[in-house]
Amino acid sequence: MFYYNKPIWIFLTLILALGLSACASVSTPEPASTPQPTFTPLPPSPTSEPMALTVNGEGITVVDFNAEVQRYITSQNGLGNNVSSADAASAVIQNYIAELLLAQAARGNGFTLDEEALQMRIDSLAADIGGTDALSAWKNAQGYSEQAFRSSLKRAGEAAWMRDKIIASVPLTAEQVHIQQILLYNQDTAQSFLTQLNGGADFDELALRADPLTRGDLGWVPRGYLLNEQIETAAFALEVDQYSEVITTNVGFHIVKVLERDPNRSLSPDALLALQDMALKNWVEEQKGLADVVLAPQ
Repeated sequence: MFYYNKPIWIFLTLILALGLSACASVSTPEPASTPQPTFTPLPPSPTSEPMALTVNGEGITVVDFNAEVQRYITSQNGLGNNVSSADAASAVIQNYIAELLLAQAARGNGFTLDEEALQMRIDSLAADIGGTDALSAWKNAQGYSEQAFRSSLKRAGEAAWMRDKIIASVPLTAEQVHIQQILLYNQDTAQSFLTQLNGGADFDELALRADPLTRGDLGWVPRGYLLNEQIETAAFALEVDQYSEVITTNVGFHIVKVLERDPNRSLSPDALLALQDMALKNWVEEQKGLADVVLAPQ
């Protein structure tokens, strides 16, 4: 349901691994119709390649960045989404920043994907895709050099370890309320329903009139799960059997009632996923505020 703050994209799902596992055969992708963005590289040191961005001194080269932007555009085109080069570059920048921050935190916590473990992953991917030659063909088609591929896989593996550590810290239980709502799309009608409630009308009967299918039952929700903060704030401020005033949102006009309350209820799988997603995003945003992020001028 659209009321819930479900994760749109756990952005550190390993795109590389997903791409490999999804390939039944290897072919060269059609050139994207959208041009690649052009970056003015960060000044390189005498022995390093020019960088598109650095995070705490660790960088992504212009060559690797542009290749990733092209892969992003191609993948979006394959999904029927026509993205501009600027939007693609912006998405790739944010993904790289998050991935680098997570990988750095993993190493700070003592986890490093060493060469032996990295090679085992590469061998496993090769087996999944049909052998070493098939993997080499896939890398060439996707614009990966051997070093870029190994670096990307190593960084992604370290980031995934830290991602899992963060989401594992989310408790499996939380304070929750069981909510029922009356959702209407006309303010005068909503006010009329509220007047009837104040006059002693049964909430459940009015909810049935507004929504014959579900009676407006939103189920058990923890903090951070509802998409609209106004509804969440109102719900958690109510006592059991109390209902709210009319709450106006971009969806419509709501009157919410708390049916039950539990200070420590087990989270549903959907709610747990949403809170894990929120924890991951909050962690990344906090670390971005502390990090030294340098972007090359476009």
